[in-house]
Amino acid sequence: MEKNQNETPQHNPPSWFNWKTMAWMMLALTLFNWLLYPIIGRNQIKNTDYTSFVASVDSAQVKSVTIKDGIIYYTKPDAQGKDRYFTTTEVNDPGLVDRLLQAKSPSESGKVEFSQTPPEKNSPLLDFFLWWILPGFLFYWIWQGASRRMMKGGAGGNFLSFGQSGAKLYAEDDVKTTFADVAGQDEAKATLKEIVDFLHNPAKYTELGAKLPKGALLVGPPGTGKTLIARAVAGEAKVPFFSISGSEFVQMFVGMGAAKVRDLFKQAGEKAPCIIFIDEIDAIGKSRDSSMGNDEREQTLNQLLTEMDGFDGNKGLVILAATNRPETLDKALLRPGRFDRRVIMELPDLEGRKAILAVHLKKVKHGEIDMDVVGRATAGSSGADIANIVNEAALRAVRLGKSQVETADLEESVETVIAGEQKKGAVISPDEKRIIAYHEIGHAMVAACQSHSAPVQKITIIPRTSGALGYTMQVDEGEKHLMSRDELLNRIATLTGGRVAEEVLCHTCTTGASNDIEKATQLARAMITTYGMSDKFGMMQLEQQTNRYLGGNSTLTCSPETGREIDNEVRDIISQAYQKAVQLITEHEAEMHAAAEILLRKETITGEEFMKVLDKKN
Repeated sequence: MEKNQNETPQHNPPSWFNWKTMAWMMLALTLFNWLLYPIIGRNQIKNTDYTSFVASVDSAQVKSVTIKDGIIYYTKPDAQGKDRYFTTTEVNDPGLVDRLLQAKSPSESGKVEFSQTPPEKNSPLLDFFLWWILPGFLFYWIWQGASRRMMKGGAGGNFLSFGQSGAKLYAEDDVKTTFADVAGQDEAKATLKEIVDFLHNPAKYTELGAKLPKGALLVGPPGTGKTLIARAVAGEAKVPFFSISGSEFVQMFVGMGAAKVRDLFKQAGEKAPCIIFIDEIDAIGKSRDSSMGNDEREQTLNQLLTEMDGFDGNKGLVILAATNRPETLDKALLRPGRFDRRVIMELPDLEGRKAILAVHLKKVKHGEIDMDVVGRATAGSSGADIANIVNEAALRAVRLGKSQVETADLEESVETVIAGEQKKGAVISPDEKRIIAYHEIGHAMVAACQSHSAPVQKITIIPRTSGALGYTMQVDEGEKHLMSRDELLNRIATLTGGRVAEEVLCHTCTTGASNDIEKATQLARAMITTYGMSDKFGMMQLEQQTNRYLGGNSTLTCSPETGREIDNEVRDIISQAYQKAVQLITEHEAEMHAAAEILLRKETITGEEFMKVLDKKN
């Protein structure tokens, strides 16, 4: 816009010149006067006791005396004849006036000049200003500033942002994530690509009467990329992206959560087509029942349900939500017309892990990487775990002075993420080290002598920061989706192999098998209560699983008598696996001694080295 040449220039005051600045300057000057000046003045006046004052009067050194508010101020000259100021506390001395009248002074008159000042009183107007007007003005100023922050919903946080959603808005050009950045979730991407296509070409669908799904619920374990794929949908569709966590709706004031929901949908309606992403929606979407006990959360959920029913899906407003606990969500939230689709994002399989690994390796310098070896070693890892593994490998390469990441760095980083860093400085006695070696060889021996068991990849007795004094790594040759009863029994036998080796070959029993016992008990109990692999109970549900994506919790759904029978069944399964491990280790005692000797000398051996020892003895 061009400036009018005839326009009279306005001389506005500087931007810093306003009433707030003046108020701060007045406050600073007042503080300076109240605090700094008395400190500076106090340095020029020396405080003395009353005895010194009387002695100075009697020795004709005092020139003047002033009594004010119970304080005696007096002056006397120093060696150079310059007056110095002193002070002391007034005491009840009836003879003070006579003493001062009779005393001599170094002044010209030869007498001490003294007087008493009556206490000063402020005027009523000044007192009214100091005690009423000034505090009221300061309070009003603070309240106005807080009110502006409430209206703007700015730096005041949730407490001051009444009615503001608090969602982060990313413009269509700000979201750079695309489906190319999401690997290992091909099924989820295929489901969400239809939503992207609908946002791009709505006419293609509306001609047939199809409606855009209002919402899609992303379900899966932590770290599987739910937030990442939601951003990728916005990046592919090139539409604004609203991101907010479910916990941000929950407020301490009744009605604030519902107000935030209304504001969020109002903003989104103005920006449509756009995408709303609500992370951890279970924070507000839990099932409404008598035990809910939070009216604010229930009101927020009711408002969310109302808003999802109220907007027109053809406008291009899509809601994506993520949760790790879908079983806790309210049924009304999951019905068609609200969250029409459920997108399952499970832990990636072997090919998915290799694809994720390739994505993250693009961000670091690397050489030739055996993707199959690393992919199999990361079984059960999420996308976030693999990203962490690649980063740990890059850090290790830097520590070792390498110019690029190698396969060995990735293999070591897998162990670092699983078991922690190596504790190379840990001091372990020779006897304990021998027991640890036989313990780990016991696991490897039982695993190697059984069919339907994963091959041994590595055996080590180097302590780790997680508390493990050693471990045996088994890696399946391929991806497994099912486990048979024999495979589970073999795994339990492998877990008992460490304790069996301690008892049979070292003639002792240590605490090193605590984690093995825990895992063996869990597997045996799951065989009976969850997998229906018990001859006694058959296909009967005895336990209910909850929080599947957060580690899982189990609750017995049977009587206490049946629970005791389950315990007996678990004990029998573990006992049979234990006897099987005793038999295998006893039959291969010579190989156990040979392998343990090599492990004690090298501290770490590969599965190939262990199998060579076993084959040589056979």
